[in-house]
Amino acid sequence: MKIYLIPFIILMAVASSCSTRKVASSKPRPAAPASRPSNTITETTLVRKYSADDYIERFKAIAIKEMNSYGIPASITLAQGILESGSGNSSLAREANNHFGIKCTPEWKGKTILKDDDQIDDCFRVYSNPEESFRDHSEFLKRKRYASLFELNKDDYRGWATGLKAAGYATNPRYAELLITLVERYDLSQYDRKEGYIEKIKREDKVLTEIAQNIPEEKKQETSKAPVEMKIYEVKQGDTMYSIAKRFAITVDELKILNDLGTGDVKLGQLLLVSK
Repeated sequence: MKIYLIPFIILMAVASSCSTRKVASSKPRPAAPASRPSNTITETTLVRKYSADDYIERFKAIAIKEMNSYGIPASITLAQGILESGSGNSSLAREANNHFGIKCTPEWKGKTILKDDDQIDDCFRVYSNPEESFRDHSEFLKRKRYASLFELNKDDYRGWATGLKAAGYATNPRYAELLITLVERYDLSQYDRKEGYIEKIKREDKVLTEIAQNIPEEKKQETSKAPVEMKIYEVKQGDTMYSIAKRFAITVDELKILNDLGTGDVKLGQLLLVSK
């Protein structure tokens, strides 16, 4: 009897093993982890740095839209954005979608963020998207001190650059030159559009009427944006153009443009103009 039981025992063991494997294979496999988007910001990835060309491609359409509505040359709006936001790389642009340094005012009901500027913890406006920042920039310029600029042709970027500086938009004496340099370096005037005589008259009447309506409120809103102050940096031991550009959230190319630098390295003690 024992002899006949041995094959039976072996057969039962094999069947039991197969049954066990079958049950195990029927269990659902754990889902594979979802792939992380390449642009996700984590502790182990770097925030992408945008070049001026990236910035222009991203915002040229909204700059053209603002130009068609108010007459501000798209080239000037783009050049100002490049300067004031470091091509969208400044912390204010990244964290608050604020590309032109517009500060809080009593009537501002939106979100805010605190950043050290003229004072510690200055209050800046937070926008839900960059397009809102561009629109608010247009609204900011609709005040008496800039009124004469809206009588210029909307493709007159040189007139606008000079006029902004003369009206006190920026404290740096080279501000107009910097804007013109950026416009011509990146061929931004290609986005400007001429307008016919009748079209110009209608646009002027519309904007100048809005400016006249804003005059009673200007004194309250005057602190909403301080004049652009271009900072000067003195080159220290071990500095490179790359390290300086990174410190001030601009690109090496932009640093070269701001200071008319060639391909050579910076020198110890050299004074460089950097975007705010």
